[in-house]
Amino acid sequence: MKIIFTGGGSGGHVIPNIAIINSLKEKHPDIEIVYIGSKTGIEKELIGEQGIKYREISTGKLRRYLSKENIKDFFNVFKGIDDATKIIKEEKPDLVFSKGGFVAVPVVIGAKKNKVPVVCHESDLTPGLANKIAKPFAKKICVTFPETLGMVGKKGVLCGSPIRSEILEGDKERGLKLLGFNKDKKILLVIGGSLGSVALNNAIKDAIDELRERYQIIHICGKGKEDLIVKNKEGVKQFEYVSEELKDYFACSDLIISRAGAGSIFELLALAKPNLLMPLTKKASRGDQILNAESFEKQGFSMVIDEDTITKERLLGALTLLEEKSDDMISKMKETKLTKANENIIKVIEEELNL
Repeated sequence: MKIIFTGGGSGGHVIPNIAIINSLKEKHPDIEIVYIGSKTGIEKELIGEQGIKYREISTGKLRRYLSKENIKDFFNVFKGIDDATKIIKEEKPDLVFSKGGFVAVPVVIGAKKNKVPVVCHESDLTPGLANKIAKPFAKKICVTFPETLGMVGKKGVLCGSPIRSEILEGDKERGLKLLGFNKDKKILLVIGGSLGSVALNNAIKDAIDELRERYQIIHICGKGKEDLIVKNKEGVKQFEYVSEELKDYFACSDLIISRAGAGSIFELLALAKPNLLMPLTKKASRGDQILNAESFEKQGFSMVIDEDTITKERLLGALTLLEEKSDDMISKMKETKLTKANENIIKVIEEELNL
């Protein structure tokens, strides 16, 4: 039995694939995995680290706007379809699993040309362009949010977003020791995204003394955005970026402020951590994080604060309300089946393979 995985262009397409692959291999160690991606994209590096067989194709970015690059990329996409069709013919997979992104489109079409069934996964509430193109070729489309089911029709299966198993392996005591914090005072974890949110960082800086009265603070501020006024305060640990230790910091945190990318918020859901979401605005994205956050707020998993209007006073008020809602929020997060996304997606794959 062999499955080809595809998806790329960003870590948000690749890391969930790795999570599914690891869960699938744990349950079905005999299944052979092959990954099709671009020649230079982030997926090549990330998949290479996993020791998974990697096949390259030509790719072209799918744009929703006019650009001179569209002509060149139009031909690259067709070259990618030809590459993918040949690779799939050689590999003879039983299924193709697509996580989306412009890399996946030629692979999905190549699968159709080889009469290989396709299962797709859509992370965001509204389907991205790649999955819109892939929809006619897919047998099933795993979706992350209940609202998305109405957009994909009968092919849709509500699964949730894949979770890295290691994020659930954090140790509270180890986190406290790493930070030099104590267990008698609540811990607030603030994550403003890999680039860091200027608005959130400024609000934290303005409110730092009031926040320190309530909490011990972990502030992941983004590359190049360290602030000595915040960093040197007692009871505050500020980092540009955290990798290996993040699972332990999650484990010891009581409240979390975060961006609203699907991968991030489903990790908070799996960890059952009361959270305040500050989604990217439409100025910086297509608005998917806003919709993600609204869905989580509607389901009682999160509270939302607007980046454009965040102030010291609004931040402090929101955190007060978050504490009041924490118990109810935790109960709702623990009740949902969306925390079992890896299992749900593997079940769809098994059904298509008659396992």
